[in-house]
Amino acid sequence: MKMKRRVLQRDKPVQKRSKDTATRELIKNSIRALDGEGNERKFILSFSSEEPYQRFWGTEILDHSEGAVDLTRIQEIGCLLFNHNRDAVVGKITKAWLENGRGMAEIEFDTDEASELIYQKVASGTLKGVSVGYQIDSWEEVMPGKHSADGKFTGPCDIARKWTPYEISIVSVPADPTVGVGRELGEEKVTSSNRSLDWFNRQLQINKTRVKQGGKKT
Repeated sequence: MKMKRRVLQRDKPVQKRSKDTATRELIKNSIRALDGEGNERKFILSFSSEEPYQRFWGTEILDHSEGAVDLTRIQEIGCLLFNHNRDAVVGKITKAWLENGRGMAEIEFDTDEASELIYQKVASGTLKGVSVGYQIDSWEEVMPGKHSADGKFTGPCDIARKWTPYEISIVSVPADPTVGVGRELGEEKVTSSNRSLDWFNRQLQINKTRVKQGGKKT
């Protein structure tokens, strides 16, 4: 199953874009200007963390250990968007890396009129929100009261052990946590008694998607 998630703060839920993708949003102290001549349009930001993140089916955690995050796509073709709008490309991602359990990136704003507007609002501090779009390829399910394989987390939670960010967005308004992810599935309550089945259903969706794309099953 694919899922669509600057500085220490808690991640905020963001509306799910499709069944197989998800986003996460960071809204505090997430962007800082890069100093030096020629860097006027460049910024450093944090786009992800290991903070527990409440989904409709339970708690999601993005693993940031070595080998967990595939940065290839975001470094090669990833774009800087505004509000996750694929038609609102406002800049490029010049590089991305992991640092102290967080996803970091250097971005540079374009110079067209639409990008200039967002750049000025970021530079002035009006826009402070950062969000990342990503897909999850492999999960570890941790049952209530149990510890994860690496001993870092206590269940109940689902840990994304393999995941891929594919775009970073500057966002204007934090999402309403009462809408978005899973809303199309109705108001069914997900309990500990059916979490395991839900987890396997999501893993099955990963496999189906990867087979369609010519990949291998996990």
